[in-house]
Amino acid sequence: MEFVREICAALGADALRLRYTIVSGKGAYFQNVYRLAAFSETEVVVRSRRETFLVSGEFLSLGKYEAGDLVILGDIVRVERKGGQM
Repeated sequence: MEFVREICAALGADALRLRYTIVSGKGAYFQNVYRLAAFSETEVVVRSRRETFLVSGEFLSLGKYEAGDLVILGDIVRVERKGGQM
């Protein structure tokens, strides 16, 4: 986590914002998740305290979801930032 904070500081980014990594064909890993607002096999709405993201794909399911970490499994086609709260 310290490495991520260093990168964010160097880029002038907020280290507490929602961050995610997509693993092509497998799913995605999200950090700093505040709330899972909606879930279906084709869409997941993930919220941080400041932002909302819409994750679209097929065969989506939840993996780990605890302590601000979320794993979404499935074929993710798009992650769309919605800005403020939905």
